[in-house]
Amino acid sequence: MARTWWKEAVIYQIYPRSFMDGNGDGIGDLRGIIEKLDYLQLLGVDVLWLSPVFESPNDDNGYDISDYRAIMKEFGGMADFDEMLEGIHARGMKLVMDLVVNHSSDEHSWFQESRSSTDNPYRDYYFWEPEPPNNWKSFFGGNAWEYDAPSGEYYLHLFSKKQPDLNWENQKVREEVYSLMRFWLDKGVDGFRMDVIPFISKRLDWPDMDPHDFSSAIEQIYANGPRLHEFLQEMNRKVSSHYDVMTVGEAPGVPPKWANLYVGEDREELNMIFHFGHMMLDWGPGGKFDPQSWGLKEFKEVFNTWHKAVGQKGWISIFLDNHDFPRLVSRWGNDREYRVESAKLLATLLLTMRGTPSIYQGTEIGMTNVAFDRLDDYRDLETINEYREAKERGDDLDALLKVVHRVGRDNVRTPLQWDDSPNAGFTAASEPWIKVNPNYREINVKAALADPDSVFFYYQQLLRFRKENLALVYGDYEPIDEGSDWLYAYRRWSKEGEFYIYLNFSSKEQTNIPFPTGIRTRLFISNYEPDASFKDTLRPWEARVYRVAAP
Repeated sequence: MARTWWKEAVIYQIYPRSFMDGNGDGIGDLRGIIEKLDYLQLLGVDVLWLSPVFESPNDDNGYDISDYRAIMKEFGGMADFDEMLEGIHARGMKLVMDLVVNHSSDEHSWFQESRSSTDNPYRDYYFWEPEPPNNWKSFFGGNAWEYDAPSGEYYLHLFSKKQPDLNWENQKVREEVYSLMRFWLDKGVDGFRMDVIPFISKRLDWPDMDPHDFSSAIEQIYANGPRLHEFLQEMNRKVSSHYDVMTVGEAPGVPPKWANLYVGEDREELNMIFHFGHMMLDWGPGGKFDPQSWGLKEFKEVFNTWHKAVGQKGWISIFLDNHDFPRLVSRWGNDREYRVESAKLLATLLLTMRGTPSIYQGTEIGMTNVAFDRLDDYRDLETINEYREAKERGDDLDALLKVVHRVGRDNVRTPLQWDDSPNAGFTAASEPWIKVNPNYREINVKAALADPDSVFFYYQQLLRFRKENLALVYGDYEPIDEGSDWLYAYRRWSKEGEFYIYLNFSSKEQTNIPFPTGIRTRLFISNYEPDASFKDTLRPWEARVYRVAAP
């Protein structure tokens, strides 16, 4: 497999609204990012993925774009962006931007023209029908078809009604997208994370979905449309292939068997995708607000299956949380008694897997989910819509609030906790745009940097080791104990070295560990202090990485 910078990189996602407020208005911005670039360099990440900073009315926190070539006024201006990009490159890092082109804002000039009359030249930039042609549901609740009184027809929106879906069947739309991509690449950005990219090709026979099984509809109805790969190959041919860039697709609804249609090295489409096999593991038929239980066996099987699916021909990105999913340590670990230990264990998994790791802001200090007492404290459109619909149905709202505490997107959108001063040092304003997690007094960057055993320095150490040991990047992968419901163990190896990784996904001491025998190994990294009395035992949430000694 060919070596490339984007395979060896580690991504750090910045959610600008919640990262750092540089001008004291309660909202994170580009000046705040500039202020903290040295911190990111200290951590040791290579690529900064910036959630949307384009002009937007903020119905969905920037994922509804009204001008793809302008910076959102709340975040600053183009001069701030240019200074930020220069600062990122000066520190040896790269910048990947969010390309949101399945849909635009309804306030974009294209849609304003499109809705003005049925014979407007921009009409077929979007999908219009005299009547809803199917029963599709929106990801944010309600019908995916919205009646538009000015033009007397219905338009498609898979997400918010203020996010009409773009019609990629129209060559003019595709050329508009390629033009805006060149605009940012020519400014010097280093690639794109492509939002819900499997959705851009629609099934124009408009089949109905099973209204009782939204999760299946994502794969069977919304994703992997008939012209999708034609569109991605055209995008690569006309734009991406002319630059040395990273392209990573957000890929809900893409099953392992189709992975290499997107990322196979001979396909000339995308460099990698974020798959959702594990991220929807606890979704019931009704979606994320209909949670179901999951087990470690199923969790491990996702990683095993995807490794086999991409093989030596493709590449994926590894992530355990981001701006759309709960905090890593609260979802997969134990954020109470073993917050630090389980946060470090999950860091070990993230950074010893085959694929390009992606770290979400605050994960590097072990930030946790938040449990607001009142709906009024939540800001996410998805949560607000679900609460409204549940109220109309007469559902148990207290039970729903507990589900929101587990799965709501605002869990990861509370401000990054910089120190123990008011509002966690995120803003000088009296109130941030969303409340800070009350545990900021104990969990914050200042405390982490003062503690050599913190989650932050564990990440820093792992990042360095990963760069120094290419077997942890390109090496093969083999599970060791697939049957265990508490142990995740696997082997990584290549000609550059061989490693054995052991992860105790439980809050109990565990024995009977299948440690390697007959070969000389040394403990390479662990989230506990070495203790000879625990030689054959894994302590609660203990992670160990062994390196095989050269013969």
